[in-house]
Amino acid sequence: MDNSVVIVGGGPAGMMCGFLIARAGVPVTVLEKHADFFRDFRGDTVHPSTMEILSELGLLERFLQRPHDRLTEARGTIGGKEYVLGDLSHLNTPAPFIAMMPQWEFLDFLRDEAAAFPSFRLGMSAPVGEFIVEDGRVAGVRLSDGEALRAPLTIAADGRSSLARQLLEVENLGAPMDVFWFRVPKPPQTGLTLRGIADRGTLMALIDRGDYWQCAYIFAKGTGDVLRTEGIAALRARIEHAAPILGPLENVLTDMDQMHLLTVELDRLRRWHRPGLLAIGDAAHAMSPAGGIGINLAVQDAVAAANILAAPLARGEDADPLLGRVQARRMLPTRVFQAGQRAAQNRIIGRVLASGGPLRAPWPVRMLDRFPLLRRIPGRIIGLGFRREHVRSPTATVR
Repeated sequence: MDNSVVIVGGGPAGMMCGFLIARAGVPVTVLEKHADFFRDFRGDTVHPSTMEILSELGLLERFLQRPHDRLTEARGTIGGKEYVLGDLSHLNTPAPFIAMMPQWEFLDFLRDEAAAFPSFRLGMSAPVGEFIVEDGRVAGVRLSDGEALRAPLTIAADGRSSLARQLLEVENLGAPMDVFWFRVPKPPQTGLTLRGIADRGTLMALIDRGDYWQCAYIFAKGTGDVLRTEGIAALRARIEHAAPILGPLENVLTDMDQMHLLTVELDRLRRWHRPGLLAIGDAAHAMSPAGGIGINLAVQDAVAAANILAAPLARGEDADPLLGRVQARRMLPTRVFQAGQRAAQNRIIGRVLASGGPLRAPWPVRMLDRFPLLRRIPGRIIGLGFRREHVRSPTATVR
């Protein structure tokens, strides 16, 4: 075995976990099925809790040299009126703001930093076909081309369609919506970095990518085929009405093929592990896009896993008895955030999508508008989350 750990998936959870385990001097291979990290229509938010971890690793200054915008407030437009939904500027943390950075920049950064450790290896264009299971224990993975990589521990960080879900039971919590992602060109330096919109049966999110808006059009689950049948002209009219900031779209949105479907899931594994295998991030708990917290929750999972596993692995110990501790550590924040997302889906998102008349902001939003000091509460929840992790895994390699 050339690896102590094989990590399936080169997303935020997989790359952060690989970095931290390699930092402890443990041989680790991260396998990413794509040739690069450039995937459009992914989340762009790096929250203060994640940047706090980067600061603890001595990486924050270099990270912030990457192209990004800074967001200190969460804002939304409801029924034509703009509201401030959360204030992060007061947070006592090294970076009291959300860094709006394309996910490929974040992953490229982690790759470049991890490459300095001799025990780190990254395999690109390396899709995994199956786990190697021997006597009920996962003993590594077999790539789609037949190559076998054996390891005492395999970590599944390959998202909501993870191979681990073929071996572990999933609890589905339900989601009332799906999303069409699309892009709209824009002049630079217009509007806000991140904007949410709710209006008469329509929910949208706009992310400023410099010369274009990355847009999310949210619709009731199961109605995607209806929207496609109605055609681009009808959908374009709804988008123009809800988001006039985008301008006229007649020559911009011309074909339904421009709409990229994201099927929203909210679920979690009942058990995140079995002998030789641990699931983290979306592989363990698929999050709704509500709140944009999925990336940061996945990073917290990675830090917790490294805190618990890296030192014993460096000593050559069996990791199997420790895998349950990772789930025990991370299950409570997962449950808390998923309960919040489920409440938002059922009480706010579902009602907005079903509404055909004028929309009024819910009373908590009106309270935030009336008493600005209250905005610090959602700001702290958005920015720092619940039971945030701190780096406690060892450093064994001189860089």
